[in-house]
Amino acid sequence: MEGVLAAFAQFDNDVRSDRTRAGMKAALELGRWVFLAPIGYMNAPRALGKSLMPDPERAPLVRRAFEEYATGRFTKQQLLQQVTAWGLRNRRGQPLSSQAIGMLLRNQLYAGVVDVAEYGVRGKRGDFEPLVSEDTFYRVQAVLSGRTPSLAPQLQGHPDFPLRGFVRCESCGRGLTGSWSKGRSSYYAYYHCRPGCRGVNVTKARLESLFEKELARLQPTAGYMRLLKESVLQIWKARKESARADLARAARQAEAIQKKLDRLDEAFLFERSIDIDVYDRHAEKLREELTLLRIDRHATELEELDVEGILAFAERVLPRAADLWVQASLDQRQRFQQLFFPEGMTFDGRDFVGTAVTTRAFNYLQPIEGGDERLVDLTGIEPVTS
Repeated sequence: MEGVLAAFAQFDNDVRSDRTRAGMKAALELGRWVFLAPIGYMNAPRALGKSLMPDPERAPLVRRAFEEYATGRFTKQQLLQQVTAWGLRNRRGQPLSSQAIGMLLRNQLYAGVVDVAEYGVRGKRGDFEPLVSEDTFYRVQAVLSGRTPSLAPQLQGHPDFPLRGFVRCESCGRGLTGSWSKGRSSYYAYYHCRPGCRGVNVTKARLESLFEKELARLQPTAGYMRLLKESVLQIWKARKESARADLARAARQAEAIQKKLDRLDEAFLFERSIDIDVYDRHAEKLREELTLLRIDRHATELEELDVEGILAFAERVLPRAADLWVQASLDQRQRFQQLFFPEGMTFDGRDFVGTAVTTRAFNYLQPIEGGDERLVDLTGIEPVTS
């Protein structure tokens, strides 16, 4: 009798569980979020007619995190440091972890989309207000997936040694490190190679002075900026036209995939011509294609830029690059370094070797070749002569 009663009790529990799960799935299909609200949201009372509402304290910080990361100027670790400094905390009052910030940036719920694979609910529009626009969300996905190049410098940590890791040893090819050495009466700062190589051991003052001279040499010739402005404006226009054509093509492809999904739904729900396994397999593949297409589309979009203003700014910055680098913070210095010398520089113990005069600011200024748009070449960016 105990066994029979236990079996009936288990059966009753299973029925209740199935009904609960079915009810949750039905709610999710209608766009209602039935779980604990993620950071930035709060579970809303039933009377409001929606399942989530923005958290007045955390929602602006989450929105700002998405907007900042979408620019490509931050790594996830740098963004984590930023949101922690802003005061974003989890429900236990603790700073977010590296894993948590990654999950936050990939959560479609912030774009107003309910997507819960374990319940078979995919891509349903939520009944709540999104914290970020679809455009911002997919720009973030493009940065996360590497489809949009990141502009964030790989910071090397110590403010006393901004060139650490950026300058490489010619002998072994590894990035230099830095340290303080104790003399008879004081401490002295040195850049040197890693253990196992004695190729470079130079004072901080000398290496940074040589780097300042390299920056000072990067000045455009007299007529270059006039020619540059004309070339940039002309080819920027061509690049925008090309981007518009790519976006139109992506929109047509997305429409074709959506039609396939609609036909698949019709075959499964109404015609009953395919079973659930076939439906799930094909629907999952089409949804993945549609998501990747959306990410690529937002990676292709060009920001509306004040190109003339940017060129005017560059014209003011280039002659003062060395002074600006000296006065800047660690983060700004390393952004400067990456901007002017994206591949780093090589030092032989006495001087910089090779030609490292390829600046990221002008990498985008190359002729359009093979479908890879750039603007103009580096002719004219030459060392100042006496």
